[in-house]
Amino acid sequence: MTPDQWIAALRAEGVTDIVEMPGWRTHNRGQRGGGWGDVHATMIHHTAGEGPGMPAYVYDGSSALPGPLCHDFLARSGRLYLVGNGRANHAGMVARNAYNAVLNEEAVHPAPGPDELDGNAVSYGLEVENSGAADRAWPAKQYDVAVRVQAARCRHHNWSANSVWAHKEATRRKPLDPRIPMDPFRADVAERLRHPASWNPGDTPTPEPEEEDMPLTDAEIDRIALRVLTYRNEAANRASIEATGKPIPDVYGYTAQTHGMTKAIGSKVDKLAQASLDDTQLNRLADLVAARIAANMASEVADKLAERLAE
Repeated sequence: MTPDQWIAALRAEGVTDIVEMPGWRTHNRGQRGGGWGDVHATMIHHTAGEGPGMPAYVYDGSSALPGPLCHDFLARSGRLYLVGNGRANHAGMVARNAYNAVLNEEAVHPAPGPDELDGNAVSYGLEVENSGAADRAWPAKQYDVAVRVQAARCRHHNWSANSVWAHKEATRRKPLDPRIPMDPFRADVAERLRHPASWNPGDTPTPEPEEEDMPLTDAEIDRIALRVLTYRNEAANRASIEATGKPIPDVYGYTAQTHGMTKAIGSKVDKLAQASLDDTQLNRLADLVAARIAANMASEVADKLAERLAE
């Protein structure tokens, strides 16, 4: 990830209060230790100290631990300082099982085993200004920017939020670094990654534009009606031609047939009404008429119309 790519990713994610410390683009520990890369994770720390001298401290480090001590430093105000690019002294040695969890983007981050790997070679580091005291909360703005910074790293590399880890999850040496619970933090990073980088918490989703109905002309309505009336099921029509040499009736034909059959049945009913039938005979006749109408009208006409309208 180049310095220009990093700045672009931050700004896309909504991080705008950025300070580029002098020389940060080439400020790193070179190829000391395990060198730098391939990078597969992004770590979050607290500084365990606060004050205006913190940016300079994480940039320069000390004689015992030379800087840069992170890649980015996040002040309590929410201002982000770009400190280094490349290997930085922030993670130290880390547990293999902890690293494997972020490498494989596992949802569960296990308690770290013994230190075996050079964490500085494989992980970005974000230092968040906080004393580490149990009652020292992170300001809302600072927390929001921390989420955005880690989301920007993950989005650029196409990582999930499970590539975010805390120093306390990487080694037994730092059991409280940082004090914030990491599962909710990763969940907030994951929520950002479900949206475009420009998304902000609380944004109202943009509604999908409603499609307007297009009015039909009389000619179009006539064409649609004609298509409905002349519709034949192609498979059934082919089968009828192969079997009998004749096509099946279209919808209009079925309707005409049904109308004729209904009139014929009505005529017969009228004649029967003049005959002397007992209740049993009348009930039996009614059942036969109902079955005949249902078999012809419902099966042959209604089903064909439903097939047509469903296309």
